[in-house]
Amino acid sequence: MSRSSRPVRFAAAFLAVSCADLPVRAEDMPVIKVEMRDGVILPATIEVPANTRFKLEISNTGQSPVEFESTELKREKALAAGSTSSIVFRTLDPGTYQVFDDFHPEAKATLVAK
Repeated sequence: MSRSSRPVRFAAAFLAVSCADLPVRAEDMPVIKVEMRDGVILPATIEVPANTRFKLEISNTGQSPVEFESTELKREKALAAGSTSSIVFRTLDPGTYQVFDDFHPEAKATLVAK
């Protein structure tokens, strides 16, 4: 290895290692939108990327409060009527996860990570 190529190789190695630990910015994450409305969750099948950080944006378009919940995912989020909130998931293994509205037990959906 010539002396002149050492700084270039060092810089490339340094960048590769230092960039590997950078956090994913919110604008770089996929955003999956879910609507909850007085006992209905739309879509009924929520498709999300597996093994990838993503944001689930939940909007309550109904007249009553809702609570997005999943016992399998250990996540819950209560929303007042007319509000929107988000849950960031670090990663999910491929699979199927059940979600429901704790305030409207008939409202169920399936989150599919693939």
